Amino acid sequence: MPAAAPPSPPDPWARAMQRLAAQRPPATPLLRQAAELLQTGRDALVEPLLAPHLARRPDDADALYLLARAQLRTGRPAQAIAALRRCVAAQPDFSAARYNLAKLLDQQGWPAEAEPEARRLLAAEPDHPLFAELMAHLHLALGEHAAALAIYQRLADAHPSRALSWLDLGHALRALGRRDDCVAAYRRACTLRPGLGGAWWALADLRNHVFEPAELATMQQQLARPELPVPERAALQYALAKAREDAGDAEGAFTLYAQGAAALRARIDYDPDTLSRGVARQCAVFTPAFFAERASYGCLDEAPVFIVSRPRSGSTLVEQILASHPQVEATAELPYIGAIAAELAGRKDTALGTAWLDALVALPPERLRGLGERYLALLQRHRHLGRPVVLDKKPANFFHLGLIRLILPKARIVEVRRTPVASALSIFKSFSSKGRLGLAELGRYHRDYLALMDHFQAVLPGAITRLHYEDLVADPEGQTRRLLAALNLPFDDACLRFHENPRGVTTPSSEQVRRPIHAGAVEHWRAFEPWLGPLIDALGPAA
Repeated sequence: MPAAAPPSPPDPWARAMQRLAAQRPPATPLLRQAAELLQTGRDALVEPLLAPHLARRPDDADALYLLARAQLRTGRPAQAIAALRRCVAAQPDFSAARYNLAKLLDQQGWPAEAEPEARRLLAAEPDHPLFAELMAHLHLALGEHAAALAIYQRLADAHPSRALSWLDLGHALRALGRRDDCVAAYRRACTLRPGLGGAWWALADLRNHVFEPAELATMQQQLARPELPVPERAALQYALAKAREDAGDAEGAFTLYAQGAAALRARIDYDPDTLSRGVARQCAVFTPAFFAERASYGCLDEAPVFIVSRPRSGSTLVEQILASHPQVEATAELPYIGAIAAELAGRKDTALGTAWLDALVALPPERLRGLGERYLALLQRHRHLGRPVVLDKKPANFFHLGLIRLILPKARIVEVRRTPVASALSIFKSFSSKGRLGLAELGRYHRDYLALMDHFQAVLPGAITRLHYEDLVADPEGQTRRLLAALNLPFDDACLRFHENPRGVTTPSSEQVRRPIHAGAVEHWRAFEPWLGPLIDALGPAA
């Protein structure tokens, strides 16, 4: 009888999390009662229990920490952030509270505010894997790619048997254009943990990557495991689909894409009527008269340029062209506009609702100006070159153009459009662990997007510069000159050599913008046309 295999060594990340969770156990009957309520899911009872105590002792760090946990669980992240800030102010060495504060700030779209908290944690415990991992993630969010890479490399070297560390390292290497090293890191992750679907998808998502026959066999074997978690299974389906697509098997590829997308769709709560109602509400509120009455509101800084679009429509290409101009600095897909909208909405809304709009229209001029100034202060943390024009390329900001116009009325807006079928299909074929809509839903979403953008184009004449991806591919110099002129920037040849720009790029299009423009993607969608009926029908005339 063979000897039993030795037990796996404890995961350093799990041990670190356990140590944080065990920090400062409840020391009084009241705090133990609050902790028990949290453990048994009676979260709503915690705040009423602690309120009288905190009225008497407002700086009790342990009570504030329990309060923050309850507030977060009951859907009040802004209040939880406030409680955690009070907690670490009262007890600066409470690392569990500070770690949760930094994580929550980042999750809610405030990475510039999370970074000082993470930096303080790492300074106190340089070898703590959770603190180092968070710091690296925030370096990436702030455009500090070399600093992020250094930490991820250190974590992979210190924990060579941990697949997720190699996956993170691969992402950082890809952002800096180091393809060979990136492939090696991704392959190391796949070898260490063959069921890690995200690592296989990361390889598949690299341009012209060809899987070895043994790798394809391993993916098929992993896909056959019934216990494989849904996100890992879907990522494997997407990776195999991409391999079949690259081999010319459009039908086989589409079958796998559809299977993966269906599994991801089941994991998200999405109501297409919410977006349609949100678009209709904005069209009713944001009229020429509305903006004319508020023309002097907000912060009048002219530095920001917002690039909006649907995903996979060429916005990263436009960003890279502009970022190659000596007067322009690119940042990243910044979350701050969405975070401001969510903060205005409180907990009354979904991402595509309009509670933020109801709050926005009631704000006085000084509050709107304050929001604009707050955005600029956050933006400053992402500016490393000191150039006068700064880009914020976040496709989803299209839904908050009215907010942008009110708080930053002098900001310029660039919209990038692509043939709707091509854009929607490209989204459908891109794996996202957050979920994926079906083809018909993507078509309806795109139709609502077009309606809202056309509305803003009509009520804000001259404020939005629209580029079509296909026009840019056909006439790069002409469209680049038109774009620069619209932004009052002189033409510069460097914009046509955008692929030579060494800046870090973290979006899925990072490889495409490191080579010259080519027309190969314009008609690529037609290989899948036989299966796109639901998408084309949903798009209607927009198709």
